[in-house]
Amino acid sequence: MRLVLIFAAFVIPTAVVASDAVQGVATVYQSPNGVTERCVRITPLPGAEYSTDDLDDEAAFCSINFYAADVALCPKTWSTSPGMMVYDISEGPYANDRAAFERNACKEGKSAKDLAKDNLAKFKVTMNQKGTSGTFAPSSLLYYHFSRHFDMTVKVPVAVWRSMDKERHATEVAKPGLAISGNHARMNHEGWRWLVESEANPARYSPTDDLFTADRSSIYGVMVLSPGHRYGSEINGTRRSGWGKGQNRDFQETPAFLALRTKAPLRDAIARGLSEGRKDSTISKDLGPDVSEEQMVYWMRELSEIVLLDFIFSQQDRVGNIDFTPYYYWAEAGDLEHKKAKHHEAGDGTVPADAQLIRRTNLNDNDAGGRVQYANFAKSTQMLEKLRHFDAGVYQKLMALDADLQSQGPIYQWTANSLGLSDGEVSQVVKNTRLATGILQESCRRGDLIFDLNPKSFFLTGDTTPDYVDCDAG
Repeated sequence: MRLVLIFAAFVIPTAVVASDAVQGVATVYQSPNGVTERCVRITPLPGAEYSTDDLDDEAAFCSINFYAADVALCPKTWSTSPGMMVYDISEGPYANDRAAFERNACKEGKSAKDLAKDNLAKFKVTMNQKGTSGTFAPSSLLYYHFSRHFDMTVKVPVAVWRSMDKERHATEVAKPGLAISGNHARMNHEGWRWLVESEANPARYSPTDDLFTADRSSIYGVMVLSPGHRYGSEINGTRRSGWGKGQNRDFQETPAFLALRTKAPLRDAIARGLSEGRKDSTISKDLGPDVSEEQMVYWMRELSEIVLLDFIFSQQDRVGNIDFTPYYYWAEAGDLEHKKAKHHEAGDGTVPADAQLIRRTNLNDNDAGGRVQYANFAKSTQMLEKLRHFDAGVYQKLMALDADLQSQGPIYQWTANSLGLSDGEVSQVVKNTRLATGILQESCRRGDLIFDLNPKSFFLTGDTTPDYVDCDAG
């Protein structure tokens, strides 16, 4: 059954913490305990462009019944934050036997996916208690929807809102997660400990509304998928300077970021970025012997977009968490074609022999933004101030976004009312957008910002002519 949730258009939020008061199209489920669960496809952000694939992915997430016989739930016991992996077990050694899969396969950690037909989703909740890594579920929703406003090149995954019966989560996921994680992943283990204790007593978690629905029957979070492979130091930086500002400054010494910082024509900036970046032996090794100009333009465009989103949403955990998917790209009949490299090879009959292998960036790990208490490292290490190359379209959409937020227009109302954000969290988005606009506007007025990051045009024609932009009108 699907319900359309309709709310007043211009309600100003009054909640002081995040909550389950989201807006969108809801699919309703009943847990075996009789608890009502919801999967909500958030109302589209006004003016944003969503692809058919986006909408199909949203629908696919909300079609998942957590209690179906061919669905299994496992705790995510790797990395730093707890989460729930949702697997399709309609085929494989545990076909349609969720109890056996959860009893035996979940203990295998990441390898559990090899015993299932497919990954269906990752369910992530907010977790910001002592000893944990810090995650905020609405952050993934912010990144998904606002990336579609900007029509960004970087690939940001679809996210939907989901609630789950806290008793079922505790029994099937949290308690096994606590047992399986042991002490080998300290922050992950602490996250599971907090979940187990809080699901037994929701008042144990503060603020309670950040994790539990208003009736305290369910926990809530987001469902996402995280495709791709992790970049090495060529994009994520060496991270030698440790967590925080240090590794964020290391991030700015990578070839693509150095090119972004170079005020020179695009090809000269690319050459400078590669030359300077390769002076670090670790980066040079991870970069490999041959990096094309086309690859660099894609990286520059994607990194500039990442910096903008991270600045606006106060992301505190970006460095080291940037992924990629390899594609073959080639020109055909005046257009740019591509196919995922995993299933194709140049010259195999489906991909031309002269196709170029390009790593496209996936911005998957977006759960440490949006919260006022988080450290905004893009801001504190002056990433936006250092940019000398940008895209004209993204700049213009930033100007439009800022104007809307300042006037409390439709996008502001959507932000304030659709995601369950608190007053302070909404205000932070407004404030950071204003600051980002001012920084890039000032760079533009000084003549320090070159609008030449169009990777598709560069690939097809090699044209590096900058676009003209009215700095004040966008």
